Amino acid sequence: MSSRCLTTRRADRVRVAVLGAGRMGRRRAELLARNPAVEEIVVGNRTRRPASQLAAAVGGRAASLEEALGAHPDAVVVAASTAAHAELLGAALELGVPVLCEKPLTTSLTTSLAIAAEADRRGVPVQVGYHRRFDPGFLEARRAVLSGRLGTLYSATSVSFDHDLPPAEFLVGSGGIWRDLHVHDFDLLRWVTGLEIVSVFALQAVRADERLRAWGDADTTAAVGVLCGGALLCVRGARHDPRGQDVRVELLGSSDSVVAGLDRHAPLHALGAQDQLFAGRAYVDFLERFAPAFAAETDAFVELASGRRPNPCPPSEDIAALRVALACARSVERGAPQTVATADEAADEAADETAGKKAGGTVGGPAGEKEGRTR
Repeated sequence: MSSRCLTTRRADRVRVAVLGAGRMGRRRAELLARNPAVEEIVVGNRTRRPASQLAAAVGGRAASLEEALGAHPDAVVVAASTAAHAELLGAALELGVPVLCEKPLTTSLTTSLAIAAEADRRGVPVQVGYHRRFDPGFLEARRAVLSGRLGTLYSATSVSFDHDLPPAEFLVGSGGIWRDLHVHDFDLLRWVTGLEIVSVFALQAVRADERLRAWGDADTTAAVGVLCGGALLCVRGARHDPRGQDVRVELLGSSDSVVAGLDRHAPLHALGAQDQLFAGRAYVDFLERFAPAFAAETDAFVELASGRRPNPCPPSEDIAALRVALACARSVERGAPQTVATADEAADEAADETAGKKAGGTVGGPAGEKEGRTR
């Protein structure tokens, strides 16, 4: 184990390397700059100009990716494109310092398992960026379930509707809607209910963006499934919602029925007597919808890097969500329910990738110059 490993380290202030100067790199750097426990921010990027612009905005220092990793940081944030995660995580793990990686670790189960094993071997904490766990409403939903207030859980529903269609360069390298968007839903449902997802049946369609058909992807989805213990789940998704960003969870139990994420800013048009129910300006994107969650998550990482808290979302959680996403992709391909296996799924993953190529494109293409668009 590296002598710089911060697994049990305590520090008053930390120096953080942020890898990626795109949308998520900017958000993480801005939030780190507000945290009094952060001493210095080094922004690393493949091209220098975005790094220099972001570093200037947050009072940090610009660098190449290699220079940022070589600047002796106390912690690393991997906010580059998903296709670059494996390489950057490998380099960060060699430093032996805590890492915050935007979800997913990778879109490959085999690669993610290898990264998780290497992190365990080195004793390096890797926090995966599932920001919905830090949303106040979802935190309350989790408390409602785990406290027993809901009674017997009957069903859990998660909705993820993006406002605007992502750009083509993002979609090509995203891993597909199940692995990119819906891993959030699968992670959230597991975390909120405290239950594993046992099986799923999934459907997808292209309704808004014909580009997706050539890449074997979709913009509209629905999945039903079974949680451990017998409760049912439902997940719905869309790449385009004309009214705004809509992300919510509904839980039905024998003693109560609750919803989280439904407030006056929800992008819904309530018809009839309640047509003014959602009167506020709708959220325009996931960064606005989850602004408090991103701030809380980033602060939690600084606490982890300082040795003041345990890891709130280790790689095993990301891998569990990825297994469900892969099961949904198989369900779409095979037109039948699929069990979410707990054994190694390398063969199934290879079949999924083959199916994507047959559809006319790769769902996990090169990163290009895109840095860090994630959800």
